[in-house]
Amino acid sequence: MPDLILLDLMLPGMNGTEVARRLKADSRTAMIPIIMLTAKSEETDVVVGLTLGADDYVTKPFSMKILLARLNTVLRRSEAASNATPVGGEGVTLKTGPLAIDSSKHEVTVDGEPVKLTLTEFKLLSALVSARGRVLTRHQLMDKAMGTDIFVTDRAIDVHVTAIRKKLGSANWLVRTVRGVGYSVQETPEEGE
Repeated sequence: MPDLILLDLMLPGMNGTEVARRLKADSRTAMIPIIMLTAKSEETDVVVGLTLGADDYVTKPFSMKILLARLNTVLRRSEAASNATPVGGEGVTLKTGPLAIDSSKHEVTVDGEPVKLTLTEFKLLSALVSARGRVLTRHQLMDKAMGTDIFVTDRAIDVHVTAIRKKLGSANWLVRTVRGVGYSVQETPEEGE
């Protein structure tokens, strides 16, 4: 299996967004980081790419030095996530309401049913649950999920949170928006509403 996928969106036969969707839907490849490479630089194109699970998005024309720096950053994040010992030791399971996150297995379940998340989504949700109800700003979430050495817009965090809520299905109420500040996780649907 590859360590990272550099995916052009303009492919013959099948476009890159469909390739990304299929990769993220397959449990064997879902955790492989994807960097999308494309001439499409409109905000909506970037949002679609991130929504599909891309870990980064590079637009053409690009500098080879910048591309290599982004490749190295995503690989470092991916390697750190796979080698990291969960806070509190090996085998820590974070729980809130119907949600359980098993850090050692890199698995998320809602009411015992598995939820497939990208690496970035997993890190964001883990950071929110670890905060135990405290509100995390978008900047704090960026640092926890993507590292302090990468620039990501506030909108990118919002897109990832929207994707997480969608994947949580009927338990989407777990992730609460605190307008003008950031996000938190709540134990019950009634809290904060």
